[in-house]
Amino acid sequence: MVDSKELKNKLAALPDSPGVYIFKDAQGGIIYVGKAKSLKKRVQSYFSRFLASRTQVMVSKIADIEYKLCQTESLALILEASLIHKYKPKYNVSLRDDKSFPIVKITNEDFPAVCITRKKVADGSHYFGPYTSAGLLREALRIIRKYFPFRSGERMSQEVNMYYRIGLAPDPKETSKKEYAKTIENICLILEGKTEALIKKLSQEMTSKSKEQEFEEAAKIRDQIEALSVMSESTGHYSRKEELEDLKNMLHLGKIPERIEAFDISDISGKEATGSMVSFCKGAADKNNYRRFRIKTVDKIDDYKMLSEVVYRRYLRLKEENRPLPNLILIDGGRSHLLVVDREITRLRISIPLASIAKDKENIYIKNKMNPIRLNSDTPALNLIRRIRNEAHRFAWAYHHILRRKKIIGK
Repeated sequence: MVDSKELKNKLAALPDSPGVYIFKDAQGGIIYVGKAKSLKKRVQSYFSRFLASRTQVMVSKIADIEYKLCQTESLALILEASLIHKYKPKYNVSLRDDKSFPIVKITNEDFPAVCITRKKVADGSHYFGPYTSAGLLREALRIIRKYFPFRSGERMSQEVNMYYRIGLAPDPKETSKKEYAKTIENICLILEGKTEALIKKLSQEMTSKSKEQEFEEAAKIRDQIEALSVMSESTGHYSRKEELEDLKNMLHLGKIPERIEAFDISDISGKEATGSMVSFCKGAADKNNYRRFRIKTVDKIDDYKMLSEVVYRRYLRLKEENRPLPNLILIDGGRSHLLVVDREITRLRISIPLASIAKDKENIYIKNKMNPIRLNSDTPALNLIRRIRNEAHRFAWAYHHILRRKKIIGK
């Protein structure tokens, strides 16, 4: 039975949602990773009275539980396998050693195929897994294929078959080897469980395509980012409560920041400058309170002045309407961006805690502290900040795309 009060609380708070659970021992080592259609039902079942002796031994060593929510059980399967491959938990022996489980094979060709097999062959192909369910694996690959079309073994020819027509395979007449290699690289990142790294990579590509005025390609990448964000939107290895508590402690806030507002300034080749704001309530996106801003007072590209305008307009309105202020403002940028926002907040004679996240190294800047806070890549606070920043980018670019489309249609 469960002895620790903290562990009991974690068990009681588990969500009835798909995801991956992680058991840790007293030293913090990962001893088991599993996936579930319902985290609550699956994890609580380990603490019942009727267990196999080997499972009882494992349960007696559990000192902590972490989890990551996933959109579907099939996507949880992908994450489960990547974590088992990375950490090699002691009690995941059967999945590591049994040769009968399905695996994903990416063939060694100019236009690689992505397929399911049960046998590794030394032919230069890349392999991922193994996975515990062939059915769930096929479902996960169908989801991935919708946004990252790949060959599944059919011959690459000039004939346009069913898969090309419905957008689930690369068009042999239009797709270059280099372009398809990028798609395969992205699929590999998903199979390795590196969704956050892929979102960051795609965001940079989308910005580049936009600046080059390749709007159709930028729109495709935007859709990929949005799909990936939904897949991992719910949480990282942590609950939202843990993320908010960690953020409060990291930023030395007086209370948990239940409402966070984040700003993003966007322009394409110096045109259609816009500002966007996303709102998060208790760690979840609050889309009813998102806001969009057309830049009115700045007639040239100046991110700082545009950020000043948008922030001032937002909080002047809240002040005039006597509406509640957020508990935290998050800015995408470095210390200079933070100081710009602080100046506008001071000018309005209101008090709101501020933090900014630098684009390159993801350092966190706060007021009255010259040096940034440097976080490792696996903290609840950074997980939350990344999720908010990615959503701010997505929302800002979506607005920009709407304005560009209206302008083109209106010509």
